[in-house]
Amino acid sequence: MLNTRLSRFTGGLFAPHRKSDIGETADRLRRDGIDILAWADPFAPDRSLPKNFRKALHAEIEGGAPEHYTVPVGSLELRQALARKLESQNGIIADPSRNIVVTPGADSGLLMCMMALLNPGDEVLVPEPGFPAAFSNCEILGAVPVPLKMTAESGYQLDFDELERAVTPMTKMVFIAHPNNPTGTVFRKSVLQELARFVVKHDLLLLCDQAFEDHIFDGIEFVSPAALPGMADRTVTVFSFSKGYGLSGFRVAYIHACAEIMDVFYGNVTTVCGATSSLAQRLALAALEDEEVLTSYYRKLEYRRNLLFDTLSTVPGVRMQRSESGILSWIDVSDLGTSAEVVDHLLRTAKVLVNDGTAYGPHGAGHLRLVHGCILDDDRAAEVFQRIRTSLLQLPVRGLATATAS
Repeated sequence: MLNTRLSRFTGGLFAPHRKSDIGETADRLRRDGIDILAWADPFAPDRSLPKNFRKALHAEIEGGAPEHYTVPVGSLELRQALARKLESQNGIIADPSRNIVVTPGADSGLLMCMMALLNPGDEVLVPEPGFPAAFSNCEILGAVPVPLKMTAESGYQLDFDELERAVTPMTKMVFIAHPNNPTGTVFRKSVLQELARFVVKHDLLLLCDQAFEDHIFDGIEFVSPAALPGMADRTVTVFSFSKGYGLSGFRVAYIHACAEIMDVFYGNVTTVCGATSSLAQRLALAALEDEEVLTSYYRKLEYRRNLLFDTLSTVPGVRMQRSESGILSWIDVSDLGTSAEVVDHLLRTAKVLVNDGTAYGPHGAGHLRLVHGCILDDDRAAEVFQRIRTSLLQLPVRGLATATAS
């Protein structure tokens, strides 16, 4: 009866799900007093919309503009502002009427991109730990995701020996999240230049998810692959207002691509995504015009990632690197148990839900993804981080416990 490509992704109606983004899991856990650090939603669950954003929304509602559709590809005013942003911040030259489409969130945008670019049997190289939708979208569309291991020792940078070994005549695309979800690491310019050479050499496409691009720490240079020589026509980039601006609930994202690819997006956006909320688009425009919000959020998120690192990195059996971007931290707990065991332990004893690393590919096993950008108040976040530390300290370190016993 069901489409077999979709039916293996169940929604928790007949079997329990721990994933916070499945069914009603998050609502149920919050009712039970659980703090959720597993949802990549800045400052959730607290009210955090800046006052000037609230004023902009109120003015739009009073003006009566948002009660009707914009054109399905997004309002021209917003696309013009996005073209200015792409040039000034990403080094990408874009015609607002030929190279940009606005979508209701990056998830639907990514799916539309993959639907337009992939045929059944096409292979997609996916460095992992990596974004789960890169794998599941391929499977839904009948394409084949090919996981490629990245390691902590390399700083979760791409391994081009791995990429070369993985290429076959069926390889069509490379997918990257940049900065990476879940590790929070940023691909260096030299790595992206090598990736560009690889993509051109093998006549491939690059799909780049830049949802977390707005906050890059430690002075690391951030480079958009589409701005590199030879990549403008081979790269499709998905951007979002959810992570950097904290506007997850408004569901506004946008895609940049060359006109030949964009023409297909323009022809299918109504069918696949539908028009993005008119009110949300007006808020996105106000966000682009705000000169303070990204700066204030940067300071807050930089403090928060340092706070988490300082709280957990000294726990015996925990290995982690300081997050290089945004709201995500990646933690190796393999010396304390399987990642599923540690997630369950934290849920029981700390009343906190974090992500099991196995959701991010085979090499995510033994790791946790923790959204350090959740919760608005820093003091309350610190208290939650301390609960996690106390809980982890209860777990014996594998190997150390055996050696002590002998």
